[in-house]
Amino acid sequence: MIAGRMTTIYYDGDADLRAIEGQTIAVLGYGNQGSAQARNLRDSGLPVIVGNIDDAYRDTALADGFTVLPIGEAAARADLLFLLTPDEVMPEVYARDVAPHLRPGMLLDFAHGYNVGFGLITPPPHVDVVMIAPRMIGAGVRDSYCSGEGFPSFVGVHQDATGRAKARLLALARAVGSTRAGCLEMSFVDEATLDLFSEQAFGPAFGRVMMTAIDTLAEAGYPPEAVLMELYLSGELAYSFQKMREMGALRQHELHSHTSQYGTISRSPRYFDLDPLLKAKMRETLDEIRSGAFAKEWSSDREAKVAFIRQAREIQATLPMTQWEERTRRAFRIGDAARKPA
Repeated sequence: MIAGRMTTIYYDGDADLRAIEGQTIAVLGYGNQGSAQARNLRDSGLPVIVGNIDDAYRDTALADGFTVLPIGEAAARADLLFLLTPDEVMPEVYARDVAPHLRPGMLLDFAHGYNVGFGLITPPPHVDVVMIAPRMIGAGVRDSYCSGEGFPSFVGVHQDATGRAKARLLALARAVGSTRAGCLEMSFVDEATLDLFSEQAFGPAFGRVMMTAIDTLAEAGYPPEAVLMELYLSGELAYSFQKMREMGALRQHELHSHTSQYGTISRSPRYFDLDPLLKAKMRETLDEIRSGAFAKEWSSDREAKVAFIRQAREIQATLPMTQWEERTRRAFRIGDAARKPA
């Protein structure tokens, strides 16, 4: 265990599967995270059932060899519940199918602190409420477990009704494969805030920088295919990010040529004057998240929000960059575009 000034990181040695011995787990929702975590839990020797609506995910769970029940029935039969339905439908699913079946001593595990952290779900005081939030998409959760590497997670106890919530949390984190890499302790609301900030501030800002670079080079007459290949389609950027993870964001520069290093270091100050405006915009986004304003906005008039997403996708499909990407990916046989006719 590594203890820091602000947080704690847990590993396999901090977790004991005996803390959940004899208890049945129900994974509610067999989507990307649900399918990965359910299989990991089962491969760790734990009894797992699946709760899911009658859709294609239910068929997949059956094909994977699980007992699949309606969500309410699965919740009633289990002791430990993994709530892995989408954030936007979870409050409704919880109220209708989960809450009526909660018995004293049960445990609710969330993969994201959003609904509990922002008050959209309030579990009763007689159940343990914990969080295992993988910093990995579902496919990575499964692949990392199978490889033996494991994956990092943010974990936390929101409510300890039994006095055993932490022990049970860490046992479950070990069973899904996360304590192999390390579990960093956080509150539900802090986890949700960091996740939303990454999506709403860092992601858009990074995307805007990339789009500005593409526009600058395309307007200067460089072939769009060459621009996209240079900036990210070659995979070099993804590889550099992987090396940032392994070596550190600054040390990975040592893998680049002296020309690259000198150019990066000497020209970086030109962009320093953007810091105040960028920080102000990011602070605005952070304040919206922390105040609950975003959660309130997203919870209201959901159909209109989904329609907005759909319209944005339609617009994105018509952008020149989308066409350039498709053409370049097809020409270089990258991803699914390689299978489409020229």
